[in-house]
Amino acid sequence: QVQLVESGGGLVQAGDSLRLSCAASGRTVSSLSMAWFRQTPGKEREFVAGISWSGSRSYYAGVSGRFTISRDNAKNTVYLQMNSLKAEDTAVYYCAGSGGVAVVADTTRYNYWGQGTQVTVSS
Repeated sequence: QVQLVESGGGLVQAGDSLRLSCAASGRTVSSLSMAWFRQTPGKEREFVAGISWSGSRSYYAGVSGRFTISRDNAKNTVYLQMNSLKAEDTAVYYCAGSGGVAVVADTTRYNYWGQGTQVTVSS
């Protein structure tokens, strides 16, 4: 059974940085396409960033240049480095994994989900 556990969320000020972690068990992250999504109350979960099993990265346009997704195969962990945070980045951030070969923004394509971690950015 695959489990994903996020950590690293918190309350920061606009302009600050945070690094989210997603520790996986039950399967190696290098064999999955991994992604970060975020959700605010009343809105659908939206794609933030993803890294395919081959290492190809993709980003939501609104975070490109500020956020970086990476993977540490030895630790079986995926990270989301978030710099220059803005108030609109406030959300619950979820880690997700898919057995597909490519990163997609469709939540239904992901088999595995973490419990989420809250990120709050004060302006």
